[in-house]
Amino acid sequence: MSMEWFNRVTGELQEHLESICEEYDKNGHMNINRGSKHPRIEFFVGTENDGRDYFCTLLFDPYNEEFYVESFDITLQQPTRIILDDITDVVEAVHESFHEFMDDESEFYYVDDEEEYVVLDDEITLEEIDVEWETPEVTAFQIDNNIEVTYQFGLDNANGDGVIRRVSRLWTEDGELFEDESTFSFKKEEASTMIAMIASHMDTMSGYDEMIDQ
Repeated sequence: MSMEWFNRVTGELQEHLESICEEYDKNGHMNINRGSKHPRIEFFVGTENDGRDYFCTLLFDPYNEEFYVESFDITLQQPTRIILDDITDVVEAVHESFHEFMDDESEFYYVDDEEEYVVLDDEITLEEIDVEWETPEVTAFQIDNNIEVTYQFGLDNANGDGVIRRVSRLWTEDGELFEDESTFSFKKEEASTMIAMIASHMDTMSGYDEMIDQ
């Protein structure tokens, strides 16, 4: 196990990115986390109130001494790794993710001369789109006969966007059912970044069991 390649890349990466992209130089930042089993570099842009919007996560396998990003193979229905062999591949992966993220931010628009922004409403309902479901409704988790959460993946026939449908069901002691349904659409280019961000932060999240124990 060696961290030499990780340390060399992290020492040069920010300079490489700033030199090839003026927009990244103005807006892009990175955070290095060496405390994980697979150390990672997280890239983000700052938001109001000192917040952060992450757009890419690079992970490092110290045993194989290689950088990778996590993706998801829709055909095989399983997570995959995209190996980045050298610093050029690393820079290109981050640079591409940055511009995909910034292009998505173009959904903001000006409302007056003071350059205030308003976010376009992306909330959708199933009545507004024609979805072809690619998977059955899959149970994410279930607690006895009281709580159930399911997910379903489909494609918007109008534009090919991915659509995630989440249904949360709660049964009371009297047997009454409460159901909450929401949907989320996204472009193909967004999928790998979403999956990588979730995967790299799962160990910091709390589950239902922990909430119940409190």
